[in-house]
Amino acid sequence: MNHPTPRRHPAAPARIATMDDLREHLQWAVELEHATLPPYLCALYSLDPERNSEAVDVVAGVFIEEMLHLTLAANLLNAVGGHPRLDSPRMLPPHPRRLPHGDASLELSLLPFGDEALDMFLRLERPAPPGAPAEGDRYETIGQFYAAIEDGLRHLCDRLGEREVFRGDPARQVHAGHFRHTAGRMIAVTDLTSALAALEEIVEEGEGTSRGAVWDGDPDVHHPDRDEVAHYYRFQELRAGRRYRRGDTPRSGPTGETISVDPLGVLPMRPNPRLADHAPGSAIRTAQEEFDRTYCTLLHLLEEAFNGSPRLLAVATATMYKLRTQAQALMRMPDGEGTTAGPTFEYVPPEQRPWSADDPQRIAVLPDGPYLVYGGVPLKRKRKIVAAENNAALTWQTGETLATEPTYALCRCGRSGAKPFCDGTHARVGFDGTESADVRPYEERQHVHDGVGISAQRVGELCVHAAFCIGRTRPIAAMLADTDDSDVRSDVMGRIEHCPSGSYSYALRGGGESIEPDLPKAVSVLEEENGLASSLWVTGGVPVQRADGQPLETRNRMTLCRCGHSAGKPLCDGTHREIDFREERPGPVGDETVAEKKRTA
Repeated sequence: MNHPTPRRHPAAPARIATMDDLREHLQWAVELEHATLPPYLCALYSLDPERNSEAVDVVAGVFIEEMLHLTLAANLLNAVGGHPRLDSPRMLPPHPRRLPHGDASLELSLLPFGDEALDMFLRLERPAPPGAPAEGDRYETIGQFYAAIEDGLRHLCDRLGEREVFRGDPARQVHAGHFRHTAGRMIAVTDLTSALAALEEIVEEGEGTSRGAVWDGDPDVHHPDRDEVAHYYRFQELRAGRRYRRGDTPRSGPTGETISVDPLGVLPMRPNPRLADHAPGSAIRTAQEEFDRTYCTLLHLLEEAFNGSPRLLAVATATMYKLRTQAQALMRMPDGEGTTAGPTFEYVPPEQRPWSADDPQRIAVLPDGPYLVYGGVPLKRKRKIVAAENNAALTWQTGETLATEPTYALCRCGRSGAKPFCDGTHARVGFDGTESADVRPYEERQHVHDGVGISAQRVGELCVHAAFCIGRTRPIAAMLADTDDSDVRSDVMGRIEHCPSGSYSYALRGGGESIEPDLPKAVSVLEEENGLASSLWVTGGVPVQRADGQPLETRNRMTLCRCGHSAGKPLCDGTHREIDFREERPGPVGDETVAEKKRTA
């Protein structure tokens, strides 16, 4: 096979000579790897997996490995003290678009699978010709771009020393425990050796183990008994209708078993769709806007994961399930003569995402997903202490403080294998997190019961049945008649202050200002009697933003559902008691095989 003749280079390319140059180029690498994702996703989602299973395997496998390359690029940037940026308008310019700082003649488009898409992918993944120079800017091939980064890393390590170059926080590295979705190697970057290994992994999966080689050095996910070919050659297999086999070379082309592609098993998506093509409020535009919000949620989660919260990769990966469903629904909506609609991949600013807010410490409810806790809000365990003789609720005992990242996700569906943290299970089980909690202020809904020297207020819908209001002898409602006794009054106040949801509150007189216990900003994982798993207790006025954009009233105490069955989501309504909800101790993050994950990309 003949490679296109490279253009002439009148002068040697400028070397990456400073740390700022290096960090800039590695941010370009993050942008480059991301730029490949929307075209691959459009081709993948247009394929009928029943009629074109082999093509689905190829495109999904390449997409997952591009996600690995994106993560490796972020690891490289973090290792040298940079900060990967993905949640930005520059990540999603209109299609067709060019690769960041690449050859201006190469355009990326949003296309259904077919000859035009294959031409684009082959051009994108084309190996560097033998002897091609390293190119840090306006690069002809991705391999030449990464060769320039390798050259810059070696030069700076020689000049400054490895310790000065690799001065990033190791805790920001994504490792294999965070990323289990590919047969490729997930490499934490801490020094020159690991950095070169990460660069090698990126280039080999795209071009092959060496210039002119077909194989990428990894086993084939779908056929472990044979080796896997690099991206470029996988697309050649689809073009030729045959697989590579041992002994084949780039010159011979693939001579192995046949691969069939059924053109009737491809949804005819309209190329490069735009929001502006449809009127606001129309069915297609509404669906496209929803997809764009979900995709920008993915970018946000990836940015958070790459900037100190790598456990969020599980949540980001789960978001792909929703993207697939939304994109395939679009591709079944007629849009013109013989074409269907498709995703637009247009940027949605944070202020236009319903669950987004500006508070540094806050909780965002993700649509049909977990609670996203920002700002390092402490996470603790608390256990209810009850009387031995009658199980009457007495107090809460504070237990261990759980290790968290600056931003962390808490399970909302009740099915995570890593409770209280989210592991992405909500997407696999199709969790419906539709919210119905009343957003009216507490004062508008409260019922007031006056006693002597105390006025008790209650909103019954907030009750989680923690039973502090019942007491060992009489409920609070019955005790109010005897509050001329200071001991009784004090007992009532204490019980109300232990109510986790704040269903009960009190003032010293009717119409007076409510008195709240002094509670820190924290989230507590509650456990009730006999090991019953209860709600998430949010204290200290941490604001909670509903997924639909309606803010819940910020209060000193509130309880969030984590069993997934409350009728008043996201608030707890005590259903965990009815279903005997239990919390398994943290375990593996799911049990899907790599092949299954590729099929759900």
